[in-house]
Amino acid sequence: MLVVRPSHPSDLDGLYALAASAAVGLTTLPKDRDMLASYLDDSQHSFERNITQPRGERYLLVMEDVLSGALVGCAGIKGRVGGFEPHYTYELSSEVKSCTSLGVHKTIQTLHLTETHKGPSEIGTLFVDRNRRGHGGGRLMSLSRFLFMGSALHRFAPTVIAEMRGVSDDEGLSPFWENIGRHFFDLNFAEADLLSAADKQFIADLMPRQPIYVPMLSAEAQAVVAAVHQETEPALNLLMHEGFRFANAVDIFDAGPIYVTETNQVRTIKEMKRVTLGKVGEIETNERVLISTEASDFRATMGQVEMISDSEVKLNHATALALKIKLGQTLFFAPVR
Repeated sequence: MLVVRPSHPSDLDGLYALAASAAVGLTTLPKDRDMLASYLDDSQHSFERNITQPRGERYLLVMEDVLSGALVGCAGIKGRVGGFEPHYTYELSSEVKSCTSLGVHKTIQTLHLTETHKGPSEIGTLFVDRNRRGHGGGRLMSLSRFLFMGSALHRFAPTVIAEMRGVSDDEGLSPFWENIGRHFFDLNFAEADLLSAADKQFIADLMPRQPIYVPMLSAEAQAVVAAVHQETEPALNLLMHEGFRFANAVDIFDAGPIYVTETNQVRTIKEMKRVTLGKVGEIETNERVLISTEASDFRATMGQVEMISDSEVKLNHATALALKIKLGQTLFFAPVR
């Protein structure tokens, strides 16, 4: 059985092993032990903090195989992007150029650098061991974030975004970066990707503020604007079913698309029910749902729920043990869809 829980500093070895198996492009999961250790410390403090309004908290959830204890996935949430370190994106818009005398009328896409200091919440850092994909592991890892958010909405902003991984090849070469970023930063994509996870000041210092006209880019770069990496397509499809829509914005490094929705309109959050555990025993239904405990001691898994009444449910022994939940305690559940 797989269970999702808050990360701990003791997860460093397992998290590093996951990072080492990830491709270039997952900025928030760097192949750097010191940076990962810092991330784990930040996450622990974020989970423990008494939050009255979202700030820059970074929550990292990990997925564990209950039998082996191995970490097989991770996913992150930011309480709010921006703040002391601004959040940069390219806004994708169109300009109409026309000339009556020549009979020319063109709509030209442009990229405008935007800087946000009090932005939305953000989900990211989604990575699942390749052997656990396609069997519900990816869905559990992704959607468990919304169970956590829904059980503690005061920790998050009214809107939430997801920056999807853009197109790059097996060596990490990004056509968009080669056309724009490399000219201003004198770094390759992987170097800039890693640097941005620790310090974004170089973006403010070197990134041009003028609009970039998409037709002036190479054909290869134009083709990847707002396109996702093929490995990211399942994650994007899942988010679209959760109600996310294209925000007309892209990442400034690889031009991966940014998706957005209102936090309380996320499908899982809208449909999740708050109940208490009334019984533990054999369950008659085979329908699997997403189940989690409260945010203060968060654990999530997939399992069966049997309604006893409008406010009480029954779980089987394996699910109750995985969640470490006792009779009378609160839990949440939502359809998997």
